[in-house]
Amino acid sequence: MKYVKYGKCTCCGREYPAVPDLTNCQCGGILDIIYDYDGIRKAFTKDTLRERPDRSMWRYRELLPIEENTPPTPLRVGWSPLYEEPRLADMLDLKRLWVKDDGQNPTASLKDRASAMAVVKAREAGAKVIACSSTGNAASSLAGNAAAAGLETYIFVPSRAPKGKVAQLMTFGATVISVQGSYEETFALSKAAIEKWGWYNRNAAINPYLSEGKKTVAFEIMEQLDWQVPDYIAISVGDGCTIAGLWKGLKDLHAIGFIDRLPRLISAQAAGCCPLNRAIETGEPWKPMEENTLADSIAVGVPRNAHKALAAIRESNGLTVNVSDQEIMAAQGLLGRTCGVFGEPAGVTGTAGVKKLCEQGLLGREDTVVSVVTGNGLKDVANAIKACGEPITIPSDMDRLLEAFAERGVPVS
Repeated sequence: MKYVKYGKCTCCGREYPAVPDLTNCQCGGILDIIYDYDGIRKAFTKDTLRERPDRSMWRYRELLPIEENTPPTPLRVGWSPLYEEPRLADMLDLKRLWVKDDGQNPTASLKDRASAMAVVKAREAGAKVIACSSTGNAASSLAGNAAAAGLETYIFVPSRAPKGKVAQLMTFGATVISVQGSYEETFALSKAAIEKWGWYNRNAAINPYLSEGKKTVAFEIMEQLDWQVPDYIAISVGDGCTIAGLWKGLKDLHAIGFIDRLPRLISAQAAGCCPLNRAIETGEPWKPMEENTLADSIAVGVPRNAHKALAAIRESNGLTVNVSDQEIMAAQGLLGRTCGVFGEPAGVTGTAGVKKLCEQGLLGREDTVVSVVTGNGLKDVANAIKACGEPITIPSDMDRLLEAFAERGVPVS
């Protein structure tokens, strides 16, 4: 890899050659991929990028840990739309607001970025099988991207995973193991199975390349904003890999001179499962929590990327916000009504957090904000219906229609 120097432990600082099947440090710490920014600055410019026709995460190859001759994955991952939302900004009393809809990736979540990277690295390692544990989105993204590349997958999910996500896994041909227990227990079983059979490991807590895939969301946001840095970027947080990747991407762009400052991050967690935010707010080490939220994709009581995530929040002088399931459901409806964006509960938690911070007076009329929607609402239709209600159901009769409108207070013009 031309511009990759090595992997470095975020805990003890030990360095490792950046081989395709790189995993954790011997001390247990997660590695960070270190780049030759001087070399990148000489070869990679905004003009170079502007001339590239590729509209996917692979357009930023100089800033990715892949070989120069490694082909991209078959599915188009990345380059999801960034919408400016002036109506919602006015409602929240913000200066400007953008919504990055990453639910438009191939398997409908931001985690396609990490899984595409895992597939590329598995190919480089000569692996034929990839495995992971997941609350849902990482699993479906891996299964879809691996299927397109002709690789076999073994996926471990907690039994509470929504049926829409499990249906994706089965459709993509994965071998699915539904574990009767928590995500922590699911992770432990996947770890043991991966070690027993030597499968390529896609678990974010083990594989340092996954954050490198996720960081491409930061590259896209900044390019789509013509390199004008917003004040804040809000994102939902579970195991910590996504916010860590977002921050790594922003620091990469700053290091090569593409942006002149760094935004502050907003870490949004479900109030029923917020171990990382609680650590920031109390100043104490993070402690496990129960997984007590309907936002399944961020229901991670034992976050595996805690070190990187906490560093990202602190380094960015970020804000933390914990939102109830009711606030998450309300944000799901708000995004749909005002922006036409359908996000799953975990996907809209960042927006729920932005709304709450505005109500608390911590964000306001002078602030510019990007909110990342990390997953599509079709993944969890049951909770969407609970949030927005059932349709009007009547016979084909105008009198009954008028009665139903009157009962529900539906305005008709």
